[in-house]
Amino acid sequence: MHGGRSGMIGDEYLSTEILRHGAYLCIRVRNEADMAALPGVPMPALADHLGLESEFTPDGPPPQESIAFLRRQTSGAGDIPDGGVERAHYVIHVASKSSDPVTKFCVQARGLLEPYAEVRVLAGIVRPRNYSGGAMKKFAYERAVVQQPGAIMPNGFLIPMSKTAEWWRKDWMERHTYFLPRYDNEGRMVAEGHALTAEAGIPCILRRTYYALDQPAPAGSYDFVTYFECADSDIPVFEKVCTNLRDVKRNPEWKFVREGPTWHGRRVATWKDLVALPARATR
Repeated sequence: MHGGRSGMIGDEYLSTEILRHGAYLCIRVRNEADMAALPGVPMPALADHLGLESEFTPDGPPPQESIAFLRRQTSGAGDIPDGGVERAHYVIHVASKSSDPVTKFCVQARGLLEPYAEVRVLAGIVRPRNYSGGAMKKFAYERAVVQQPGAIMPNGFLIPMSKTAEWWRKDWMERHTYFLPRYDNEGRMVAEGHALTAEAGIPCILRRTYYALDQPAPAGSYDFVTYFECADSDIPVFEKVCTNLRDVKRNPEWKFVREGPTWHGRRVATWKDLVALPARATR
């Protein structure tokens, strides 16, 4: 025993399997002349060469090797200053079951874009769900909305975040407790926890999370890159869920969260659509 706890509940029990790789390229164009040059950048040829299919209008389930384009609508600062995200005009998302297409796209796309723009890359991985048992799977994941075509769910929200050092000093069993409701000795609920606080978004808000390869992430990187999609009519639900999650009385986990900027974009079908018109200014 160490400090009153068993020495057998460390993170070595959490899965290290990697299911998927992904990255967001946040693109900040320097000036109007550079923006006018972007339609000539051969981004479609690069995506085709790497076998990346559009997430905007999939013929069936979302493609395994995918690419998506978003134009900025609004953005706002978070706890962690990050102008590369907050001031981005565009975001490109790429994903694959293997790391090679994602890495190649990021390197080659950055080379194509850097004569005209600053590029901030947020990359990560998907791992198996470590904290979800059978009941939670039915409560949250079997009821969750899957990705819809861009015309149905046109809004994308990118919110990178990290946990504090205090969070990472906790063992995985203690961390797990923050996702569930908390009760006093008489059985009265005193905090909803993450799962109940976010319940309203389950049937209408797509959530995607990439994890840093190592957690906590190294300096300058985020522990988590979270992304959400929803219909226009469900933006109020998304905003309410975010407000509720940030309420530490309802969701004590957020005492340990430090958010980067919140970036809201509009999904578009192609590179041509992305750069056809000047992007909106930051709110």
